[in-house]
Amino acid sequence: MRSSLSPQCGRARLALTGVLTGLLLTLTSPAAHPVSNPPVPRHGSAYMGMGVLAHDGRPVGADAGPPTRANQLEGVDVASYQGNVSWSTLWGEATKWAYTKATEGTSYTNPSFTQQYDGPYKVGMARGAYHFATPDTSSGSTQADYFLAHGGGWSKDAKTLPGVLDIEWNPYGDSCYGKSKSAMVDWVKDFLSRYKSRTGRDAVIYTATSWWTDCTGNYAGFGKTNPLWIARFASTVGTLPAGWSVYTMWQYTSSGKTVGDHDRFNGDQGRLQALATG
Repeated sequence: MRSSLSPQCGRARLALTGVLTGLLLTLTSPAAHPVSNPPVPRHGSAYMGMGVLAHDGRPVGADAGPPTRANQLEGVDVASYQGNVSWSTLWGEATKWAYTKATEGTSYTNPSFTQQYDGPYKVGMARGAYHFATPDTSSGSTQADYFLAHGGGWSKDAKTLPGVLDIEWNPYGDSCYGKSKSAMVDWVKDFLSRYKSRTGRDAVIYTATSWWTDCTGNYAGFGKTNPLWIARFASTVGTLPAGWSVYTMWQYTSSGKTVGDHDRFNGDQGRLQALATG
């Protein structure tokens, strides 16, 4: 059957079809939607819970926080990206303890450490320092020495808490830092042994159960000596890593009112002071 369209209409329809086809090809081509990997953060910029957010995500309702418990004390953890912290405000919000990032690997120290470490002490909080571990860059003992040389020490003043080994997902590459499960356990042992030999204290281990399971094979050998700081942004702590039947501290949210990361100490003021005193 002969078309009723004029030659001009036919040419216009063909031209429009060509334009739409070209546009569709452009939109669906790889060049139009290049595959991009998330940017690798700058070394030194890692902070406690960074890997937890990236790998465990933020469960629905997590920011509501855990149920209120009279026998648990509110705490915070801070790093350089938070700058000068209003410790008096946090003290007014019934925050009783704080940890500050001191070091990472053997090449980074927190430029805000003095304000963030001395500040809680001055308002009446117990305070401590943590080290973000990078097991692929140097030995555990070397990093423990670096931590101790840059704020990670301990003093028996009833207000200084033992140092923390922050061991979690690698924000710069392979989740387990390229180490086998047994090699990772050996690295952690090396750090903890050096820290205790120099301070007389067992360092706290901060980690997430899923990372600990994947990267250490759920090693159970530290539960009797090293306090556990569990990372889980939810209303319950969930399953703890092997070897620990209870947690000492719990990082439960990254969305606090005054500063992001908030935590609970599993005990009253007397138990917190006992941890500080040793």
